[in-house]
Amino acid sequence: MKKFIAGVVVGFMLSCAGVFAAPSFDHNGTYWNQLNASAKAGYVNGYSDAMQVSVGKLNILTTAASLFHWKGADKIIHQLSHELAMSEQKPEEAVKRLDELYSDRKYAELDLGTALQLLAIRSPAAADKSAPAPAAASK
Repeated sequence: MKKFIAGVVVGFMLSCAGVFAAPSFDHNGTYWNQLNASAKAGYVNGYSDAMQVSVGKLNILTTAASLFHWKGADKIIHQLSHELAMSEQKPEEAVKRLDELYSDRKYAELDLGTALQLLAIRSPAAADKSAPAPAAASK
């Protein structure tokens, strides 16, 4: 029993040391600006693929919602799948828009995932040229 407890303690200490020693990767504007064009396109394509997998997993949640009769689940799941979907914008367009966003230093700390979701949400409004710009609408 003492050997087991000692093994658990040593294992816990080694795992804590590993966590603290591991480098942290901040995928933000500073990271984005260090990437070359090929790496940027690869990052956006990989992120888009991951979001497609996540949207696919929502189908399971939809099935569970109907099985357990969750009220309002369809509306929430539909909104979530729309926010996760990146199919409305091309990777080249996303790279260009991220370059524009991160050219402003005040957005340097904005996480890449958050920025891509922001671009995905704003994408339908940007495609509609008849919609007023947010700055013009607030004046």
